[in-house]
Amino acid sequence: MRTTVFTNAVVFDGTSYRGRVGDVVVDAGRVVAVGPDLAPAGAAVVDVAGGLLLPGFTDAHVHPVQGGLERLGCDLSGLPADAAAYVAHVAAHAVAHPDEEWVQGGGWAMAAFPGGLPTASALDEAVGPRPVALANRDHHGMWVSSRALELAGITAATVDPADGRIERDEHGQPTGMLHEGAMDLLASVLPPADDAQLHAALLEGQRHLHSLGVTGWQDAIIGAYSGMRDAGPTYARAAADGDLTGSVVGALWWDRERGAEQVAELVARREAYSVGRFAATAVKIMQDGVAENGTAALVEPYLDRCGHATRNTGISFVDPRELRGHVAALDAHGFQVHVHGLGDRAVREALDALEGTDPRRRHHVAHLQLVHPADVPRFGALGVAANIQALWACHDDQMTELTIPFLGEERARRQYPFADLHAAGARLVAGSDWPVSTPDPLAAIHTAVHRTSYDEPGPAGTDPFHPEQALDVEVAFAAYTSGSAWVNHRDDAGRIAPGAVADLVVLDRDPFTARHEIGAARVRSTWIDGTCVHEA
Repeated sequence: MRTTVFTNAVVFDGTSYRGRVGDVVVDAGRVVAVGPDLAPAGAAVVDVAGGLLLPGFTDAHVHPVQGGLERLGCDLSGLPADAAAYVAHVAAHAVAHPDEEWVQGGGWAMAAFPGGLPTASALDEAVGPRPVALANRDHHGMWVSSRALELAGITAATVDPADGRIERDEHGQPTGMLHEGAMDLLASVLPPADDAQLHAALLEGQRHLHSLGVTGWQDAIIGAYSGMRDAGPTYARAAADGDLTGSVVGALWWDRERGAEQVAELVARREAYSVGRFAATAVKIMQDGVAENGTAALVEPYLDRCGHATRNTGISFVDPRELRGHVAALDAHGFQVHVHGLGDRAVREALDALEGTDPRRRHHVAHLQLVHPADVPRFGALGVAANIQALWACHDDQMTELTIPFLGEERARRQYPFADLHAAGARLVAGSDWPVSTPDPLAAIHTAVHRTSYDEPGPAGTDPFHPEQALDVEVAFAAYTSGSAWVNHRDDAGRIAPGAVADLVVLDRDPFTARHEIGAARVRSTWIDGTCVHEA
């Protein structure tokens, strides 16, 4: 392996902005020297010239196989949040792919439809008799056609599952929107991706992540979920064959319909799947849903559109009393526990369950849209990492129309309390939840620092969302580099220092000297173990 020197290097080292350091020398896959005038004779030269050299980003909560499938299928994620645009794209996809038994894909935004609720009739008109199933951006709901409902046997007589809801009209007839666990009603009829499709999706997801400077990640669901097959064997094969270039931790899916009896199976799957760059050493527990559809678990009830309290406090998918026992068993078996906790009650239930566990496991709670002020200091005290999806902490149509009115102003002001968590000693790690939102770390870091969206027009891009919760630039970059590498138990990654793994990113500018341009920065090249895996 040839020695490489990054010259004219302006460096963020994973925790601190070092400025112009001169040279960073890489040999045998590791950083061997940092300083001025160190370039050895015969080394390959990469001129950082005016850009920034930093450790590779680690995405601590992402779904690359799902993201890859959507990119290869009916992908609505790149379209404006507009109902007509979505329907037109679905119709065009159906015409272009006449041999597909189902039209599958996703990426649509709830804010494009009144009340966040699209209808089957729009898909029926666009596609005709072929069944359609399209996950929304947050993957907590699915837009389906009448033919899909018919094939699944979903009628007015179908009872809502305990962990979900079928959207219905005034006569009780399903209207074409399935929330949370109701999506599983399609499981028996929705064609799952085959081995070749899953492999292609993983490689496409990996390619896209590398293009954005992501060199490692934690896949937040390894298991059968909402029509998706378990991607664990796909990762294991890709790792064994050398196709997996990123370093990946897989979070095995906790089946909330079952109990402690599945722990032994998770141990067996960990052993079967872990090979090379893939380690199935975490377990993902989804404790609640999302605020937009009223399934995030709250301490106090949701409001109605008139501001009055309802009887709905969301859903705790796992009984909190049982959750403690499950988490204790997983901790005892050496698993890292990765909890989806979006509402303040779910976050509290997760922290209660994690109390007394081994901090060496590096357990973490993701999303953290609402954290009760009394629970903020518990992250640092318990050694539980705060896994933030910073891109969501801004004004947009979904926040304005589907969230704030149902939380009320007081709770709405407490959303995404990143600065409070950091000040209270929480270790911050960061991820995207792609394909829920873009996997671009620079877009997320821009929002973490400015509490605005770089790309979104209107209030999302100009009106800061509770700016008192903004993070310092160094803190935000550290969360996405050394912080997330730490949560993946990669203590030799996420840093630029002698001995560190040479997982590196070269940006086209220095965001530390132009904070307003963080979101505009682009990746010139991405390096893993000192080898270039992406070049713009």
